[in-house]
Amino acid sequence: MEHLALYRKYRPSTFEEVIGQEHITQALKNQIASGNIGHAYLFTGSRGIGKTSIARIFAKAVNCLSNRGGSPCGECESCKKLETQNDINVIEIDAASNNKVDDIRELREKVKFSPVDAKYKVYIIDEVHMLTDSAFNALLKTLEEPPAHVIFILATTEVHKLPATILSRCIRFDFRLVSVSGLAKQLERVFDSENIIYDDDALVAIAKSGEGSVRDTLSIADCVVAYAAGNKITKEGVLKVLGSTDEGLMIKFFDFMIDRDAGGLLEFISEIDSTGKNLSVFVKDLSKHARNLLICRSCQKPNEILSMANETFEMLSNQSQKFDEKTLIEYMQVFGGAENELRYTLSPRLLLETLSLAVMSGLSTEDAKKN
Repeated sequence: MEHLALYRKYRPSTFEEVIGQEHITQALKNQIASGNIGHAYLFTGSRGIGKTSIARIFAKAVNCLSNRGGSPCGECESCKKLETQNDINVIEIDAASNNKVDDIRELREKVKFSPVDAKYKVYIIDEVHMLTDSAFNALLKTLEEPPAHVIFILATTEVHKLPATILSRCIRFDFRLVSVSGLAKQLERVFDSENIIYDDDALVAIAKSGEGSVRDTLSIADCVVAYAAGNKITKEGVLKVLGSTDEGLMIKFFDFMIDRDAGGLLEFISEIDSTGKNLSVFVKDLSKHARNLLICRSCQKPNEILSMANETFEMLSNQSQKFDEKTLIEYMQVFGGAENELRYTLSPRLLLETLSLAVMSGLSTEDAKKN
């Protein structure tokens, strides 16, 4: 049997299955239930957080023969057509490869035709910011006065590239990144359905690496499951797949910085390098650790943001009290800015040592490089 990626297998098919976008799904359900449906919608937000999925669910719901409170029933003939991708009334267009004015002129001709055995014809235009200026101009008139049977859903990750004339003709919905706790709960449901054994810490580690994207999180989960090869999924296994560094090692590194222990710091970097760790990933983790320390020191409810195990959070909280905010911001800037530099330098280890010793001793990184 062909393997189906987890993000495809667990793509939501109803509004209730969507996570982290309740402010949008509820509004759309209310519109469908009341019959006050707009003619053009704009879905904007980061990648992998549900824009296309919600567009498809909405397209299914507006033509559903017996929707339930605005959500598609999934059982009628109209719903089943869309699930099997046989619905000619829902047209998905990738604007990245169909971005010319001729493509939009062709679309304008097609929208005139009525839907077949349905109330609406729905056009989902993905990556709409990729359209050329002339294509936007061609689309504008159709968006302004579309036929009554047509609904446009424009999806984009870069809303700032859309002309104001297009924005003003759409009902806009801004999608949010999904929280770590929300992603961890989704992973729990997926792994339970797949009969995969896991540690709770492993779920949190995968969820954090997804950085708010459901699709990225499930793609990483696929890699972790393949690495585990039927064994229990652990945090250590997740960190190996990601190339990330355990919080315990981050704390140890920053302890050397606190003590101004140059010898210990150099030995530690040598140990990290000898394990074959990607130093570009390591320095990115250092920047994140500095950020986590700053959150512990500055925020009233830091663990609501960090979502860490209590033991790890306690260690981080204790270490954060040994730094002032200015120093932590400097560490974030130095290590965050060094990530790309480390990828291309001939000696990543030497550069990491130079930067680390410089910030530890209070030198500017530019002065340290000159010396």
